[in-house]
Amino acid sequence: MANVLSQMWAMGVLFLVLNLLHGVRPDPQVPCYFIFGDSLVDNGNNNAMASNARANYFPYGIDFPDGPTGRFCNGRTAVDILAQLLGFDNFIPPYSTTKGQDILTGVNFASAAAGIREETGYQLGGRITMNGQVRNFQAAVEQIVNILGDEKSAANHLSQCIYTVVMGGNDYLNNYFMPLFYSSGRQYTPVQFADLLIQEYSQQLRSLYDLGARKVAVIGVGQVGCIPSELAAYSSNGVTCVDGINNAVQIFNSKVVSLIDDFNKNLDGANFTFLNGFYINEDILQRASSYGFTVANTGCCGVGRNNGQYTCLPFQTPCENRDKYVFWDAYHPTEAFNLIFARRSYIAESPSDAYPVDIRRLAQL
Repeated sequence: MANVLSQMWAMGVLFLVLNLLHGVRPDPQVPCYFIFGDSLVDNGNNNAMASNARANYFPYGIDFPDGPTGRFCNGRTAVDILAQLLGFDNFIPPYSTTKGQDILTGVNFASAAAGIREETGYQLGGRITMNGQVRNFQAAVEQIVNILGDEKSAANHLSQCIYTVVMGGNDYLNNYFMPLFYSSGRQYTPVQFADLLIQEYSQQLRSLYDLGARKVAVIGVGQVGCIPSELAAYSSNGVTCVDGINNAVQIFNSKVVSLIDDFNKNLDGANFTFLNGFYINEDILQRASSYGFTVANTGCCGVGRNNGQYTCLPFQTPCENRDKYVFWDAYHPTEAFNLIFARRSYIAESPSDAYPVDIRRLAQL
């Protein structure tokens, strides 16, 4: 069964890629795409902020058509690629620069250093927390009501959109496992902290639903105990992942799955799904060479051990063979990784990639 699923996935992806390469672009599968999250998917909302969490300088964007835009990557992020797979002609723009009718096709609300918890990431300066992103979505919905003329038309439009939410990673990296700045790691056990996060996350996701979101893909936190920054700080050999961090994250992820089940059972018309970022991340790292990667524990650019002590420095020269690296900098993956992750989110390669449905099926609901 696994081989059959893998073959179906490969054929589907090949068809999509060939269409993209030959310029065959059907109409988008959904009328709009809204994105919430952190630096994994931020595409410029932090650019004008007084913040250390910014990436609007070279070498960020070295492989992106528009150069440095605020994306924490050498090229496209996973949501950029998902937008392409969904059939959009253009990347979804940042909320900070989107005006007028353009908001109807969706916007990206994500902000680097943002977390579920309000205090998360404060040591990095300005950021738009998940609560702030929900407020921005509310303002966007009000604009859509004005553009379309009435609440019923807006609700119908919004119910057909795809929504992705990428949150939680910073609540561990820039909160729970950062004892110099936060007391949460001393105050709460991993289970207690996950419960706190879920309590807030539940309210935030429910707010999206109340504002009109129906097709919502929640991306689980990845194997953050395996990223260069954590390997540099906690791994004895710079290769072995940090189990304590990964185990804590998995407690949170399992509770997100339960939350999604609850939403789908009790919210009328809700179609929430879980994209298993941890599993996909783990599988790619375990099979790195089969995906063409030769370096899976060090950033393509950065400072110190594993290039994991900071993000890329301004005008730093990155590695040349970027498609061979899993990680772009201390915290973020390369476009090569994002391409695999997005494809598996769109068309699940394994039953463990998405629950209960992948993005392609979510768009069809």
